[in-house]
Amino acid sequence: MNRHTNMLGEFLRARRELVTPESVGLPQLGVRRVPGLRREEVAMLAGISADYYLRLEQGRDRNPSVQVLEALARVLRLDDAGTAYLLGLGSDSPRRVRRRPRKEAVPAGIRKLLDSLTQPAFLEGRCFDVLAANAPATALSPRLVAGRNRLRDVFLDPAERALYPAWEEATAGLVAGFRESVGTDTDDPRFIELVGELSLASERFRRLWARHDVRAREGATVTLDHPQVGKLTLNREKLLVSGSPGLLLVLYHADRDSDNDEKLRLLSSYQAAPRTPAPNVLNTVDICLGSPSSCRPTSS
Repeated sequence: MNRHTNMLGEFLRARRELVTPESVGLPQLGVRRVPGLRREEVAMLAGISADYYLRLEQGRDRNPSVQVLEALARVLRLDDAGTAYLLGLGSDSPRRVRRRPRKEAVPAGIRKLLDSLTQPAFLEGRCFDVLAANAPATALSPRLVAGRNRLRDVFLDPAERALYPAWEEATAGLVAGFRESVGTDTDDPRFIELVGELSLASERFRRLWARHDVRAREGATVTLDHPQVGKLTLNREKLLVSGSPGLLLVLYHADRDSDNDEKLRLLSSYQAAPRTPAPNVLNTVDICLGSPSSCRPTSS
């Protein structure tokens, strides 16, 4: 059986294990053998039978009504993003015919926009691939270049990890946003590749992925510990790209006339500064023709 065929059951089980009895008004009686809520408690609070809820978790019933799913979302204390994700899982049966992977392309207008912006900005794909980035973004992080992946870099690249003083918080948000972005389209080869690689390479990723947290991909305030300018607090915006489902324009900007604004300008100036050309090696070494005795200095 395909391991992704019971996504609804996996999600319900993971989320109920994170809800404490006290948080939903149930008394704590005796020693509990399972974390979070029991199945029968979820069923009781949602107003459905325990047997029906068991069938949902086990994948034996794939067509719950919207009303049942919304009741479960309330019991499991899901926010709007989590509720929307749960409703999507409930409407995903029977499984859709597997589609060919969707190629993600950079719209010409977005490429021009990136080149015109003075703030760090890049185009992010559904699986958090960097599809395009401008020079200020690369100054902010050398990993912000086309062809890199934000999940892989933040989890596996020590230099990228060092940028985030609140790394655990950053990774939790990243994984929750990744799950929301992919949704139920888990037959995507890119998704399968990334989850497999990160699950093997990162214990932190494995733990976060097992929680089934869901969070909308949206703006936030981020603090970085940059090796050149030190602590840097920026506003991060994530803007939908019209006509390109799943693609977001990610832009960083500082509060105007703040220290962070000055640091960001300084970083951009580093990136724009001309590089000193490497010295011509032929002008600084001796060329030997034949035996060592035939060595002679070269002239410029």
